[in-house]
Amino acid sequence: MADPLLALCLIAMPGRRRRTIELCQETERRGFAGIYVPSPMGNMSMCEALSWNTASITFGTAIAPIYQRTIVDFAQSAAMMHEVSGGRFRLGIGIAHGPSHVRMGVTPGKPLADTRSFLEKFRVQDGFGPLPPVIVAALRKRMVALSGELAQGVVFANASLSHMAASLAALPSAKRDDPDFFIGNMIPTCISDDAEAARAVNRRTLTNYAFLPNYRNYWKEAGYIEEMDAIETAIAEGRREGVPKCFSNKWLADNTLFGPAAKVREGVAAWRAAGVRTPILVPSSAVGNQMKAIEEVFAAFG
Repeated sequence: MADPLLALCLIAMPGRRRRTIELCQETERRGFAGIYVPSPMGNMSMCEALSWNTASITFGTAIAPIYQRTIVDFAQSAAMMHEVSGGRFRLGIGIAHGPSHVRMGVTPGKPLADTRSFLEKFRVQDGFGPLPPVIVAALRKRMVALSGELAQGVVFANASLSHMAASLAALPSAKRDDPDFFIGNMIPTCISDDAEAARAVNRRTLTNYAFLPNYRNYWKEAGYIEEMDAIETAIAEGRREGVPKCFSNKWLADNTLFGPAAKVREGVAAWRAAGVRTPILVPSSAVGNQMKAIEEVFAAFG
């Protein structure tokens, strides 16, 4: 492909895990820059599979919640993948959110303090071999600043294009200008000539995030106060079915990519221009599942 700075998000769903690894190998053959795996369905396990079943592509977790393993366990697994892959693994870590904490059976502390503690303890682990670069998941500016202080990169998810410059201003200029400092964003993407259908897919994809206070606070910071106030009113009144309707078309265009392939390619270029070195497409399809969505991305960027 012409531009090497595009990455993909893939999840190995039950029943098609082997096929997902094969798609990752195809992603590598096509010259994509990376594969980033979110936490559902065991992203550390999938990344271990990628360390053995790919040869050149960068890959990583985006993200592994810091509460789901001990520091030592993270370090042992990360060092293994770092060594076997020849340095291609990136450990993306983050706080995650309320529902995932319930599933893990943990009680989190303060996000900034817990993340700082993790980073400080992780980087002094020894006896396991060299450790991989660590990328911090961030939304608001203080976490972005922490990534610049203690990590080797920052990754956003569902961020607002119009707010990205303000978010990245929290990084030291040396990190913003350092090509080795990872700056990525996970962007919900639906490629279809039917732009309305594609927009509807992204609206459904992001509905669950509207119920998370940390995301609502970020989108308020990004200027979407009216939309977030409407969502909070709907939640308070028990009108959960009304939440998706609160996402304005302007908001969707600022936070997602949708429509014909040419429009999506233009959107990726806009994200790069905003300072995101590695746009990470999170593909959905208007006419099929993740497998179909990946085919549509290959066709658009092949």
